[in-house]
Amino acid sequence: MWSTHRSTPTLAVRQGTNVRFTKTSRVLAELAGGHADRTWDKRIRELIRPDVLIMDDFAMRQLSAAQADDLYELVSERQGRSLIITSNRAPSDWYPLFPNPVVAESLLNRLINTSHQVIMNGPSYRPNKRPKGSATKDENVLTK
Repeated sequence: MWSTHRSTPTLAVRQGTNVRFTKTSRVLAELAGGHADRTWDKRIRELIRPDVLIMDDFAMRQLSAAQADDLYELVSERQGRSLIITSNRAPSDWYPLFPNPVVAESLLNRLINTSHQVIMNGPSYRPNKRPKGSATKDENVLTK
C-alpha cells in the first residue's frame, strides 16, 4: 500500500474527514464515461474533492493511453492532498503497464517520491471468507 498521507484512513474517518474508497478500475471507468458524455471535468472534480481518496487494486492490468492520461491528471490535481493506493505489485512492475513511458515516469515519480510505502506480508485473509463446504486449501490451488 502506498500512502501520501501520514495518518491512517481509520483515524481520518473518525475525525470527520471526507474519505472516498473506490477501486482504481471504477475511477478509470468513471472518467472514461466523462469523456463520452462530456462530463469529465465534473467527474474529476468529484474525485479531487475528498480529503482522502483511497484507490484499491492499483496497477492490476495494462492501461490504455486515455486511462494513463486520466490517472496522471487525477494524481496531478490531487498534489498535496491525501491519496492512498493499494497494489499487489511492486512499483518497479508498474512502469510496463503504461503505454507512454513519459506519462508513466511523470505519474509514478509523483506517486513514489511523495509517498510512504507500507508492505504487508503474510497469508491472504480471503481463505477465511470462503463459504463452508467449498474446496479445501489443497484443492483448486491458483498459481501466479
